[in-house]
Amino acid sequence: MNFSSINPPQPPAPSTNGAQHRLSEAGFTLIELLVVLIIIGILAGYVGPKIMGHPEEAKRTMATVQITSLETALETYKLDNGAYPSTEQGLQALIEAPTTGRLPKKWRTGGYLAKGKIPKDPWGNDFTYLCPGTHSDFDITSYGNDGQAGGEGDDADVNNWANE
Repeated sequence: MNFSSINPPQPPAPSTNGAQHRLSEAGFTLIELLVVLIIIGILAGYVGPKIMGHPEEAKRTMATVQITSLETALETYKLDNGAYPSTEQGLQALIEAPTTGRLPKKWRTGGYLAKGKIPKDPWGNDFTYLCPGTHSDFDITSYGNDGQAGGEGDDADVNNWANE
């Protein structure tokens, strides 16, 4: 075997114009980084307040989501037991088997709410529950920011019959 004909790989020839040297050190200059940071700052200054400027709207949306979750739990309760909990039994019937009124036939062990507790509305108040309801089979209401029935704007109530 003749190994003299096998040539080892040769390094590339140096460039005469220095282009290869500049490519190996390619990156962003300080000016380019500052321009990008200024653009991000301008966008954050414009978009941030638009998104974060509506905390009451976000709370109202959260109340609607919570009411929908309670409606689902109440529907499951009815499927198991043939009727919704009464006003007297309240939403508490979703986490503890009622001991008064019409007793459930097949109350689900562990209850009907995932965390085993009735959530407070986004303003820290209890939801009100009425069964039979005046607007549907049952009514669930969050009294909004002021915690009192009625109101306008941020103080307006969030109701299950208005979510449809």
